[in-house]
Amino acid sequence: MTLLLAPMEGLLDATLRDVLTRTGGIDRCVSEFIRVTNTLLPERAFVRVVPELLNGGRTRSGVPVRPQLLGSDPACLADNAGRLAGLSPFGVDLNFGCPAKTVNQSRGGAVLLDEPELIGRVVSAVRRAVPAHVPVSAKMRLGFNDDQRAEDCAQAIAEAGADELVIHARTKAHGYRPPAYWERIAQVRESLPSGAMQVIANGEIWSVAEALRCREVSGCDALMIGRGMVTDPGLALAIKGQGGVPWGEVAPLLAVFWQQVSGRVERRHRAGRLKQWLNYLRKRYPEAQTAFDALRCCNDPPQIDAWLHASTGLAAAWETPVAPATRRFLPENRMAVPPAEMAQPC
Repeated sequence: MTLLLAPMEGLLDATLRDVLTRTGGIDRCVSEFIRVTNTLLPERAFVRVVPELLNGGRTRSGVPVRPQLLGSDPACLADNAGRLAGLSPFGVDLNFGCPAKTVNQSRGGAVLLDEPELIGRVVSAVRRAVPAHVPVSAKMRLGFNDDQRAEDCAQAIAEAGADELVIHARTKAHGYRPPAYWERIAQVRESLPSGAMQVIANGEIWSVAEALRCREVSGCDALMIGRGMVTDPGLALAIKGQGGVPWGEVAPLLAVFWQQVSGRVERRHRAGRLKQWLNYLRKRYPEAQTAFDALRCCNDPPQIDAWLHASTGLAAAWETPVAPATRRFLPENRMAVPPAEMAQPC
């Protein structure tokens, strides 16, 4: 079974992708979205969100990462996809599923599911803009307020030449409330011509049993997992029948995560990032609950360093800085952009 790691804006960024792919089981990642409006972005804008582009498009453990673009202007998305393709990514993904109100108000994400014709034009334009060997994929929900146009959207994406389609088995209106309607994925998949494109199921996969049930109901041989993997870093391995990951192996990863956060994130936001992940981990590991309770009221990075050092035995964050080649593209170390690299009108 092929397993993809889902994009999760504000949570599953390059740091967490790096850490989670170290545990094994994930075959490919999709990045959080890169917003495209009316400008041709400089290359460093893509690298800022997907620093793996500096590592052959892979995480440190060798897992491919596919950058994701979000927008609604076919020509502008095509221009940016063409520039992105010059960085040799493992394909280009298009976001038609983000449910965030601010994104939808800017005509991005799930709001486009009411306009399958526009979705088709976007995919077609991007497909023409990138070399034939570069895969083009998309991610969508079942719809915006309802799922009446799910088949129309999937057919538009297939007819436009996409290689893959991930379907999150809920509408925008459903948000993230269970259940996920895997049976609708099966219906959408069956509405497509045979061999048109691969359909990948996503939504509410928290355990091995749910993964197997999702595969059975949806008829998809490939799944995308997100919050389930953040909660249980061993989920992908377990789904593949290779056992899970005990806390003894997760704790060192927590220290690695903190080390990278300390090198990439502004000081005042670092503690929040660590607690955000612990909040997920504590649903699976009692030890994570203990860590969450110990650090809940702590926002001082040196104190967190000391606690993690005492708990894991690993070096404090400041003793192993992030490599300069990576740091120079990070938000808190933004360089002045030379004129030739500035965003240009599409």
